[in-house]
Amino acid sequence: MWRRSYASTSGWAASDFEKGARVRDKGSCGRARASVLGPLVPPLVAVLMLASVGSCLLPCTAFAATASERAGAAPGPVPEAEAIRVANRDPNAIKETKLNGPLAPVANVVDGRWEVAYFTDGEEVALVIVDRQSGEVKESWTGYQVAWKMARGYSGAFGHKLDAPYVFLPLCAIFLLGLVDWQRLRRVANLDLLVLLGFGVSHFFFNRADVGVSVPLQYPVLLYLLGRSLWIGFRGRGEGLRPVWPVAWMLVAALFLMGFRVGLNLADSGAIDVGYASVVGADRIAHGEPIYDNFPDDVSQGDTYGPVNYVAYVPAELIWPWSGSWDDLPAAHGAAVVFDVATFLLLLVLGIRIRPGPAGRRLAAIFAFGWAAYPYTAFALESNSNDTLVAMLLVAALVLLARPMARGAMAALATFAKFAPALLAPMLLTYESKKRSVLLFALSFGLVSTLVMLWPAIDPGLHTFYDRTIAYQSDRDSPFSIWGQVPSLEPLRIAILAATGALSLFLGFRPKRKSLLQVAALGAALLLALQITMHHWFYLYIVWFYPLFLVALVVGSDLGKPPAVRAAEVTPDHPSPKNRRKQPAPSPARTSRPAPAR
Repeated sequence: MWRRSYASTSGWAASDFEKGARVRDKGSCGRARASVLGPLVPPLVAVLMLASVGSCLLPCTAFAATASERAGAAPGPVPEAEAIRVANRDPNAIKETKLNGPLAPVANVVDGRWEVAYFTDGEEVALVIVDRQSGEVKESWTGYQVAWKMARGYSGAFGHKLDAPYVFLPLCAIFLLGLVDWQRLRRVANLDLLVLLGFGVSHFFFNRADVGVSVPLQYPVLLYLLGRSLWIGFRGRGEGLRPVWPVAWMLVAALFLMGFRVGLNLADSGAIDVGYASVVGADRIAHGEPIYDNFPDDVSQGDTYGPVNYVAYVPAELIWPWSGSWDDLPAAHGAAVVFDVATFLLLLVLGIRIRPGPAGRRLAAIFAFGWAAYPYTAFALESNSNDTLVAMLLVAALVLLARPMARGAMAALATFAKFAPALLAPMLLTYESKKRSVLLFALSFGLVSTLVMLWPAIDPGLHTFYDRTIAYQSDRDSPFSIWGQVPSLEPLRIAILAATGALSLFLGFRPKRKSLLQVAALGAALLLALQITMHHWFYLYIVWFYPLFLVALVVGSDLGKPPAVRAAEVTPDHPSPKNRRKQPAPSPARTSRPAPAR
């Protein structure tokens, strides 16, 4: 990810690949140094081990660019003056000259090619790329594409092979095939699945470098999902997903897809700027150095995340130490795989904790398949971004929802990883209205927050931390939002942002009693509302809200009903009235609410 000054693709920021251009290969500060699942555990472990071993055998030739590629080609015969003369004849350079008057061209060699930039009053308005060997114009850009390399539609810049139609489209088909209720196609839940894949329309135009079309197309999907999340959350029930396939089939398919994703990551993926920044931050921690305002020049603004993000990368960085440059970054690959697999396993655990017996195993299988088959969870893994860390921590919070101190700890960790999950804190605080529960949550949240912020508070200090993170993220521009493309809409953005904050506080009080379904749905709604207000939005952010929305969508109406009513219903996962007494009621340890008194 390259740009003139670093910007992140995650958090509230934009990517370094997003803004174009000249990057040094070495960082100035771099250095080189050497039972919940019960009976499902054995088959899960066996299949995952087989998938992992198989993935290691895949070719790794596309793992990263070689050092010679990063250094650029040897000097060619075309001199600087000739490159400028060739660039001056480019139609885009001519058009900008007519619009702005005489322009000042500046030529630099980047990746073995001449990049001729045209400036007027200090602003770069056109960029022409000339081959050093042949003297031919290879690319020319105006508008957003000048400053934002991300907007140029370079093939595989983020998703690599996942962006190929022969990979992406079959994955979409598998997602629908596995989760659609084929017996009742007109259900709203089936429409929800189609809308979740609707980001692909925007993504198609993004890959074609048409951000003027791709950006507006992302908002109908976000708005629909926001509306559905609020509808399910406040009603306390939904239709629920009802796949037609047996549990064993879905579980095997999910495990196969996880093995495929990990193999694809090893064989063909790259670490974008956010992965690079996370590894650098982990290196700083490992050496006892300050995290903030202490990054190398080629990722100088990589310290824009909370400290938990960098701490999470420390184990991987200790196993695969950072070399001091933006190379293969195996630590970024390793951490991304761990976050992805951990989220998958936590969803399995969540399903079994929600309901006992076969019904819980079915929930777990649907959760797992929904994560493994969704193209945009794979997209985050292929990009080796840090966004899945947010998903992992939020799913962990759902798993531990009935334990106030553990819930508070997970909420604090998620907040100080990417900041956005702070919106869920009021709702999680009052999930159980008892004073003891509220106090335990607050104590745990405060203690964990203090621990993770202690080092930044001491060195370099809270003021520097704020400037490098929240202040930096809040004051930026980007063409990857309607707010960036149409600055006059800023008052509307501020109004929506204020409403999002008010909604976060309101959910701390109403609904007074919330089911797990409501926490998941309303949590997804808060993250969706925040993403709608972002100056920069990207497809990597989908994994923030997706697991919460998936849980709300899968559980549907069943969890919204009292346990006694659920036990009396005749469904594929519940007994007939004649055999009703033979089934145990959900235990408090497995549900988010105690079983009712008999």
